Amino acid sequence: MKWTPKVRATIACFGLVFIFSIFSGRLIFLQVVKHDQYAALAAEKHSTKEMLYARRGVIQDVNQEILAQDVPVRLAFADGSILNDPAGLADLFAKPLQMDREELEQELAGLQDAAKQSRQAKLPGVAPRYPAGVCDHALNKRAFVSEDTAASLLAEMKKRSLRGVFFKQDFTRNYPNGSMLCHVLGILNHDHAGVAGIEKTFDAQLRGNDGFRYFEHDRTGKELVAYGSQGQPARPGCDVRLTIDMALQNIVEKELEAACRQYRPVMAVSIIMRPKTGEILAMANRPAYDPNAVANSRERDRHNLAVEAMVEPGSVFKIVPVGAAFNERLFTPQTTIDCGNGQFKYAGKILHDHKPMGELTVEGVLAKSSNIGAARIGLRLGDQMLYSYARKFGFGERTDVALPSEVPGAIHPPYTWNKLTITRMTMGQEVDVTPLQMITAMSVIANGGHLMMPQIVREIVDDQGAVVKSYPPVEIRRVLSEAAARQVREALKGVEKKGGTAVEAVVPGYIGAGKTGTAQRVGENKKYLHNKYLLSFIGMLPADDPQFVCLVMLDCPEVKNPEDNYGGAVAAPIFARIAAKTACHMNLAPQFDPMQVALTQTRTK
Repeated sequence: MKWTPKVRATIACFGLVFIFSIFSGRLIFLQVVKHDQYAALAAEKHSTKEMLYARRGVIQDVNQEILAQDVPVRLAFADGSILNDPAGLADLFAKPLQMDREELEQELAGLQDAAKQSRQAKLPGVAPRYPAGVCDHALNKRAFVSEDTAASLLAEMKKRSLRGVFFKQDFTRNYPNGSMLCHVLGILNHDHAGVAGIEKTFDAQLRGNDGFRYFEHDRTGKELVAYGSQGQPARPGCDVRLTIDMALQNIVEKELEAACRQYRPVMAVSIIMRPKTGEILAMANRPAYDPNAVANSRERDRHNLAVEAMVEPGSVFKIVPVGAAFNERLFTPQTTIDCGNGQFKYAGKILHDHKPMGELTVEGVLAKSSNIGAARIGLRLGDQMLYSYARKFGFGERTDVALPSEVPGAIHPPYTWNKLTITRMTMGQEVDVTPLQMITAMSVIANGGHLMMPQIVREIVDDQGAVVKSYPPVEIRRVLSEAAARQVREALKGVEKKGGTAVEAVVPGYIGAGKTGTAQRVGENKKYLHNKYLLSFIGMLPADDPQFVCLVMLDCPEVKNPEDNYGGAVAAPIFARIAAKTACHMNLAPQFDPMQVALTQTRTK
């Protein structure tokens, strides 16, 4: 081939076409294929990246009443590179941000000086006092203002020709009911992470996914959205719906508060549970705190005693040996037991009843709460069987309720027992339980013998309203036969009858059942204290088909008369008031007309 001018021109043209094709391809690759990547890099180099915090999910009760929610607020930030008047800004912002005026002025002045040093060193962002940089410094992470306040402050800044402070979108957690249900709901830390209650257990579901955006400020502080297309929107967290009914919670809170004013106990707990499903309908503790003002509370006030307090239960524990004896068919409800007129010597020690009693049926042992009768039943069961049934009832292990910090309680294996343990454990000594464990055990009696897992969350719902996860009732195991559970219920009816230990637990119009507890408190020397008792009552209504079980527990209440220092005199009346209002709220039809019964009794007399 001859290299004629025409050939050379043709080759040169094809060469140019090839070279420009490569450049064009590279240009298309950079501007189209790699557009997002390089745009993001440009945004990082020339603009500020702002986090867009996700709205935390709402916590609701069973009727979707809001119990905890995020409220939009604005958080103040300062840009040292455009600050022009620290003193003027301090005058304007100190009061709304609830900061000391002089401290705020020093903070702004220091930020301005750091920015000047950075510019002089030609190293933007170098500032020893502000390692995070001088162009994006939060004035106070706890200084939130409303969106309206932020708008008015910005308008005032413009009016006074001030610049250097701007606001970012954020949220603050609000609990509309104040201290009500505080131990169940929990709280957040300054990083919006749950550290207690439902807020902690379901933090991952509630938190959502934070987003981000890029923006620039001009020299006057005005925002320039040069990279408006760069960023990622925040995705809200899921909502958590509880099994709690706030109408019942309100009843429990008010009655517990009134009881605390009257008796001034060290602590108090009340729980309402639906025995057939394990759903917790109300849970309250005293002392309490306001989650909207956590800084004003004491650390000990924030413990959920319903799942964290380990106490000796006292006589309410007698349902365990009696239930075991019925289930093993060792006794019938009418089997008689010699209660020794109030004294029973065993292993060199004398066990006393609260008053002398002779022969009692097993039903009578529960109704009159005989320690001696319960001890004799325990001796018939034997160490291993009593221990086995106590574990079957759920003692000594966590209930796995969806609340943090739950303790398992303590029930020691038989090889660690002394000779007296079996006679003391049957009346609720030498065993530690939580209030939630105790009401869960009583629910076994109420629902026909099934141990149900306590449930406090019904479902989790996403931001579109779709159910992400639901929590149906969970049966852990069968503890008693239906017949044995029914026999215990029948025996517990006697507690509220004349001669029983809790006649003040009667709810007019209903036949109830329940058990009192009067547990001596243990001192620092591990000896039982005189006149210091943990008083409790756990009852169910109506007894033949219980729709709810309610626990009331007060630790070391101050009573005027020492003879009133027992569960039937203090805790039982509180239960009666709660149960009467709960029955009304649940629309439980009365089983009889109390006025008619009273009239009949009067005519009989």
